[in-house]
Amino acid sequence: MEKLQLGLIWYAAFLFSTVLHEASHAFWGYRLGDRTAYEGGQVTLDPIPHVKREPFGTILVPILSFFLYGWMVGWASVPFDPVWAYHNPKHSAKMALAGPGANLFLVLFSALLIRIGLAAGWFTPPASINFSQVTITSSGRLLSGAATFLSIFFTLNLVLMIFNLIPLPPLDGSSIVPLFLEKNKGQKYLDIVRHPQFRMIGIFAAWFLFGRIFYSFYLIALNLLYLGIGSYG
Repeated sequence: MEKLQLGLIWYAAFLFSTVLHEASHAFWGYRLGDRTAYEGGQVTLDPIPHVKREPFGTILVPILSFFLYGWMVGWASVPFDPVWAYHNPKHSAKMALAGPGANLFLVLFSALLIRIGLAAGWFTPPASINFSQVTITSSGRLLSGAATFLSIFFTLNLVLMIFNLIPLPPLDGSSIVPLFLEKNKGQKYLDIVRHPQFRMIGIFAAWFLFGRIFYSFYLIALNLLYLGIGSYG
């Protein structure tokens, strides 16, 4: 029963975080001139359109990953106009950056709430940190549930942000690169990275790299979270 409750908290955090990530892509695409996702109903925090578009990545993979590893991973996506992206590589890069930017906002927001809880005496640093236990409380079930949810929210959005910023296709990080290139070079770059053969290679390479870089960033984030209170190493 406890495993099921934890799984439901993870899924609620995963679904909201993923939907906000994709809705941010869709919203900024619309603002910058690509109406594709907007007309597809993706500029919304309603999870149903996002789940319908990617049921495998939003339902099956998160559930399987939780039972296999004790934490969730998955994906969703929004449509975009590749012709618009090609002719507007910098706008396309800004649209790509919006997704990880949304996850960064959620990391900072959950960190702020944890710090408020620490200052108020509601939360305390745990003796041992894991993905579901960044902060804890001994003040009853309600605050314990809040501590668990914020712990998961903090960790999950850090995972989503860092993974998506890896500059390999089809991840957002590969689409952000044209922001730093001249237009013609950005177009040539997009011609290369959007070739289908690179997408499968990229996702496997990104997962390989992620396992080697995430924990360094996680340790930095934890030490910043508990700056002035304690340190984790």
